[in-house]
Amino acid sequence: MNAKSVSPAAPKTSTEYAIYKPNGRGNGGVIRFELNRAKAAVFVDAATQSGEKQFDWEQKITMKWGLNDLGAVLATLQGRQEQAKLFHQSEKANSAFELTYRDDPQKAPFFMSMSRQEGTSKNVRKVSIPITHAEAAILETALRAAITRVLGW
Repeated sequence: MNAKSVSPAAPKTSTEYAIYKPNGRGNGGVIRFELNRAKAAVFVDAATQSGEKQFDWEQKITMKWGLNDLGAVLATLQGRQEQAKLFHQSEKANSAFELTYRDDPQKAPFFMSMSRQEGTSKNVRKVSIPITHAEAAILETALRAAITRVLGW
């Protein structure tokens, strides 16, 4: 076999994990987590449902998480604390993320929400979704791996 004809494995282009929660009422949402190695951060995007299985990515909310943010969310996913609240402030807007553990067998064990308040108009956009144990386990594993990569270990 000619060595030049062997192509290397294609680099993985997407390093994201998204939790989609559309619903029949049309007020569902999606929250997506993406590792950005170049910026040593995880970018979190949230979008509201805009159709049956469509989401309004044009009006998405975005937060950039560093190590402290990742640690706070992981501590909640691991049961070390009941809630993680992140707040990022900039000249343009204020963004918030909240992850809460709910000890109610009738509801999903975690509830996640992201919001953004525009600085000039004070208009608030919010996306809230329930998180299952399975989704929480995947997210915990992904965030642990992200911390390893952000630290360069």
